Amino acid sequence: MQKLCALLAAVVAAPLLQGDSRRDGSASDDEGTKIAFVSNRDGDYEIYVMNADGSEQTNLTNNVVSDFAPAFSPDGSKIAFTSSRDVNNEIYVMNADGSGQTNLSNNPASDASPAFSPDGSKIAFRSDRDGNTEIYVMNVDGTGVTRLTNNTANDGSPAFSPDGMKIAFSTDRDGNSEVYVMNADGTGQTNLTNDSTSDGEPAFSPDGSKIAFTSRRLGDREIFIMNADGTGQTNLTNDESEDSAPVFSPDGLKIVFGSSRRGFDIYVMNVDGRGQTNLTHGDFWDSFPSFPLLQKKKK
Repeated sequence: MQKLCALLAAVVAAPLLQGDSRRDGSASDDEGTKIAFVSNRDGDYEIYVMNADGSEQTNLTNNVVSDFAPAFSPDGSKIAFTSSRDVNNEIYVMNADGSGQTNLSNNPASDASPAFSPDGSKIAFRSDRDGNTEIYVMNVDGTGVTRLTNNTANDGSPAFSPDGMKIAFSTDRDGNSEVYVMNADGTGQTNLTNDSTSDGEPAFSPDGSKIAFTSRRLGDREIFIMNADGTGQTNLTNDESEDSAPVFSPDGLKIVFGSSRRGFDIYVMNVDGRGQTNLTHGDFWDSFPSFPLLQKKKK
């Protein structure tokens, strides 16, 4: 349990405005798109899915261990996730309905934080199989495991750019956690945030122009956004709670994230921080939201 709590902790100036998450009040273009997330409402951490408006919350995994950190494949047909069912953390994949749960990493190390490449052919993840926590990539069937980072620091939270050319990630190689970006082959590792506090959990916008991330530069963890080159870092949430795990909606108009402002729920907001709205409304722990990359248009 201590190991799980540590991993969950590692991943978890606009005013708070309640209301519809669209600026114009219209229905979202992501109607019909699912959000995968983690909840402990059944006593341990399991993977759930729900509609983009928070309706039809459905349990996909159901066992006595912890399943967490889900990541949709780009087409929404698969969900990769982390599971402790094999004692240590492993990367699993399943169909979007929860069937066909399969261990991909299957080794004595701790493997976590999966992220699909935009073409669906690769999964990036973090692992301590070589002693330090590094970023790796593998084929979607678990073959071809390749290490991308190699240092004595802790690297984690990988996220592919929409064109598949870059991977953003967090690392504490500078003494505190920062957001870095590298080429998809591990070359060209570059610091984007360079702040004295803790920055992490990066997520690219669908057009690749922005990166959402978390930062403790205001005291508690808040959601920030910046240009993909690290410029224009802007605070989106500012409250007395922990806001974490941001992801963009497939249409790029919204950001979904976890927040402890009442229990720990999943919220949605516009990309400018306005219209912050609770989607899960529970007295349990909900976080780690994930969208498919490809947008499903409303009918």
